[in-house]
Amino acid sequence: MIEMPPDFYHPDYRIKTPTMRSPEYVQMSTAAAITLGLVPGRMYRTDCTHCLNLLLTYPEGCRANCAYCGLARHREETRDYADRNFIRVDWPALSYREVIARVRAGGDKGRFQRMCISMISHPDSNLDTLELLTQWVSELPHIPVSILSNPTTMERDDLVRLKQAGADIFTVALDALTPEIFERTRGKVVDSPHRWEKYWQAIIWAADIFGPEKFGVHLICGMGETERELLEVVQRIKELGGHSHLFAFFPENGSLMEDSPACGPAQWRRVQLARYLIDYAGGEFRRMVFDEAGQVVDFGVEGSELARFINAGKPFRTSGCPGKDDAEISACNRPYGDSNPANILSYPFKLGPEDIEIVKLQMKGEIVKPFQE
Repeated sequence: MIEMPPDFYHPDYRIKTPTMRSPEYVQMSTAAAITLGLVPGRMYRTDCTHCLNLLLTYPEGCRANCAYCGLARHREETRDYADRNFIRVDWPALSYREVIARVRAGGDKGRFQRMCISMISHPDSNLDTLELLTQWVSELPHIPVSILSNPTTMERDDLVRLKQAGADIFTVALDALTPEIFERTRGKVVDSPHRWEKYWQAIIWAADIFGPEKFGVHLICGMGETERELLEVVQRIKELGGHSHLFAFFPENGSLMEDSPACGPAQWRRVQLARYLIDYAGGEFRRMVFDEAGQVVDFGVEGSELARFINAGKPFRTSGCPGKDDAEISACNRPYGDSNPANILSYPFKLGPEDIEIVKLQMKGEIVKPFQE
């Protein structure tokens, strides 16, 4: 039995979430809420998330309509905005002052290594993000802040202001890997305002303003792109000075892509490994070999070296903004954001020998028996 925290019934929880508005209120991932002790629960093989993921929230919701997203505008008729699931989990809302107070008081037991402000497509998003950032930096300067941006509403000066206000890392959720996939999942085809050119413009701005190792790009694997197309983008981002943060496509309930197949494990493992080699191990897209279907058949690394990277397990952990101790290990471990414990895709913890054996089988295309409690 899971014991309820003594202050679980905080007065804020009696307020209907549709009345909550940023910057006074923010939503947070379920993992962050569990780590803060706001929501009862346990996470399989990990006791916390090391990044406090916060999401801007407004009663009128996100004005974009991305086909794979649980926050998309088309869901207005089915569920109140602030109560919608996003990357597989619920995002409870709380006053921002209460969040800061709990972190300062050690309610997270000092486990947060980073905070991330996730923007949405909304007219107030730019100014509210700046206000949230400014408050955080003034009160909790020892915990660095990442910005998960919304390029559609931003200009270059917005990035400059965020940098000057103390943002540590700037990230762009490009997600879709080609102009065609972007258009049909995030652009005009689904009546959404995002444009491929504007997103890449924001990436170039981030490279210039935030500098090397201080910007990242989110990429979703498994939405119809080839492995070659994805890794070519990873190489481009690396050459600009940034890192790629990978997500395995998982069909979100209620999204326009809820009936699409999830990213296959074999494809995912190959892409994870290749991305790690490019970002952290001196690998290069140009030395990799692909078959006619665009699948990786040679990683361009000598066999014993490749085995060493696989056996270390790092390539298969969640990729995102770094923590305090190891630039290759993400503070943003997003427990089970793209899969469940029965079939872990992004490992939010250090892999053990059995985990690595499962990864090796998956890379061969073998079906692995699901986890049983």
